[in-house]
Amino acid sequence: MMRKRSGRIINISSVSGLMGNAGQANYSASKAGVIGLTRTVAQELASRKVTVNAICPGVIDTSRMDDLGRGDVWEQTVKTMIPLGRAGTGEDIAGTVVYLCSDEGSWVTGQSWNVDGGTVVQH
Repeated sequence: MMRKRSGRIINISSVSGLMGNAGQANYSASKAGVIGLTRTVAQELASRKVTVNAICPGVIDTSRMDDLGRGDVWEQTVKTMIPLGRAGTGEDIAGTVVYLCSDEGSWVTGQSWNVDGGTVVQH
């Protein structure tokens, strides 16, 4: 990328890196570190026309969520935590990645994108 003077780096962090998450200090600290890394590398690579951004997903509905149990409690928790009232999907994250990798996203660098249904705004 540096030799070609072009490229996109997309890091995946988490809303936990922005707002913390009780009982998960290690996870939140590592995700905050990804955000700091993103901002620093964005500054370092800007002269080479390489953009660097981070996506901070909120709760994403994956098979891992099955471990937490589905049903009324899960649905009520999601509706309480997330202003848009639903967990995100892989497609929600992918759309942001596509934008950041496109020509339209070529002037965006060093940013953390909350793709979280409004979770961080609520807290």
